[in-house]
Amino acid sequence: MWIAILIQGVILLVLGVLALAEPVLASIAIGIFVGWLFIVSGIAGLVAAFSSRGAGRSVWGVIAALLALLVGVLLVWHPIPGVLSLTMLLIAFFIVEGIAQIVLALEHRRLVLRSWGWMLASGIADLLLAAIIISGWPGTAEWALGLIVGVNLLTTGFALIMGALAFRRMA
Repeated sequence: MWIAILIQGVILLVLGVLALAEPVLASIAIGIFVGWLFIVSGIAGLVAAFSSRGAGRSVWGVIAALLALLVGVLLVWHPIPGVLSLTMLLIAFFIVEGIAQIVLALEHRRLVLRSWGWMLASGIADLLLAAIIISGWPGTAEWALGLIVGVNLLTTGFALIMGALAFRRMA
């Protein structure tokens, strides 16, 4: 089990370094990637809506699928404006994630003595990054998405690596 966690940590660490090396490019790539997720979701929603019978087919399901498709197309064709919205959503996500990581670290500090501090540091880093990006808004939005994701991937990857090594010692 610890090897899978270690591999995940290394992958996240490498992705974090790449995103930090090119935060503007990472921001645009994230915007386009999310756009494609919406496009695939919208297509799947339309297929499900039109292939269903009875209760599975609803006007609201079709509307939601078309909205997902529209948002996806806009993000792919115009990723820069989409990056602004995604950055605000990601800030909100990291605030929630940071609080959750801090709570989990404090709750599990007795279980995993050697690595709970890394999880705590990761949660604090998430909250600090969200505050920094908000304080420079909107000028920071161009590179913020790539930077926030890069730092989050880096700290989470490092926390997972440290946790995996602690689990290995316990086993």
